[in-house]
Amino acid sequence: MRAVYCDHGLGFCDAYPDPEPGPGEALVRVSLAGICNTDLELVRGYMDYRGVLGHEFVGTVVGAPDPAWLGQRVVGDINAACYQCETCRAGRHTHCPNRTTLGIDRRDGAFADMLVLPQANLYAVPVAVSDEKAVFVEPLAAACEIMEQVAIRPVDHVVVLGDGKLGLLVAAALRLTGADLVLEGRHADKLALAQAWGIAVRTGEGSAASRAADIVVECTGSPAGFSRARELLRPRGVLVLKSTYHGELALDVSGLVVDEITVVGSRCGPFAPALRLLEAGLVAPTPLVSAVYPLDEAQAAFRHAARPGALKVLLNPALAP
Repeated sequence: MRAVYCDHGLGFCDAYPDPEPGPGEALVRVSLAGICNTDLELVRGYMDYRGVLGHEFVGTVVGAPDPAWLGQRVVGDINAACYQCETCRAGRHTHCPNRTTLGIDRRDGAFADMLVLPQANLYAVPVAVSDEKAVFVEPLAAACEIMEQVAIRPVDHVVVLGDGKLGLLVAAALRLTGADLVLEGRHADKLALAQAWGIAVRTGEGSAASRAADIVVECTGSPAGFSRARELLRPRGVLVLKSTYHGELALDVSGLVVDEITVVGSRCGPFAPALRLLEAGLVAPTPLVSAVYPLDEAQAAFRHAARPGALKVLLNPALAP
C-alpha cells in the first residue's frame, strides 16, 4: 500500500507493508485524513517517532472480528489501550501506560491506504455526517473534553486564546454552553470564520480588562499565550491548557498559588459527543479546510500545512495525483 511515514523527516512509499490486524483489531480503508500541528512537529523530531503519520481520519471497515462492522464508515479513538490494567479499569484508557497511539507512538497511522485499530476504538459515522465533517471528529473531541473537565455556566466569562484550528474548534464547542465567550487571536481571516459561527472575537493584547475572565482556554502553543492567559484570568479562575509547549516555559508558581488558580491539562476527548454535535449541525467545521491533496502529493500537502495562516489540509487516498 501507499504510506506517508516519518523517519528523520517526511517520506513516501508506494510499497509499504499492508497492516495486519491483531486480536480484536479492525482493518480500515482510509477515505480522508487531516494534517495537524502534531504531525508537523513529529516530522521535525518530536517524540522521535518512526512510522506512518496521521491520526485524524475517516474510513470504511474492510476487516473486523465482528462482521457487523464490515462496510461501516468510521472514525477512531487514537489511543489503543490494553483495557486490562488498573488505569483502564478505572475508566482512564487514554492514559493507559501500555497504550500505543495512532500515528504518534508505536502504531502506524492514517496517512496511508489502510490502518489498523482495535475494534473497540471505532465509532460509526452517522449518515448525515459527511467525510469532510467526520475527519474533524478527533480534534473536535479534544475540544469537547474541556466540558467534561470544567463546569462552564452561562454566566461565566470565558476567553479562548489562539485562532488556529484547535482554538477555532474549542470556541465553536464552548459557545454551546451559553457562556459569555470571546475568541482572541491575531488573524482577521481566521477570526472572521469564528464570527460567522456567532462567536465574539478580538485581536491584540491590551484589548480587554485584565484579571476579568473566569475561565481561559490556552490554545496558542506559545509560551506568550500562557502569560496572556494569566493576565486575563481572575483570582480563583480556571486555566485550561490545550497547548504543549516547546522548550522551557517561565512559570510563576507562586502567582498561581497566591491567586488560587485551578490549572487543568486537557488532551484527548470523547468521540460520541463530537459526532453528535456534527450530526445535529451544531458545529460546522468544513470552512476550516484549506486544501485537499492526493496521498501521493503528501510532501506538497505538508508544505501547505506549514504555511503561515493555513488551517486544515487533508489527504485523500482516492484522489489521482
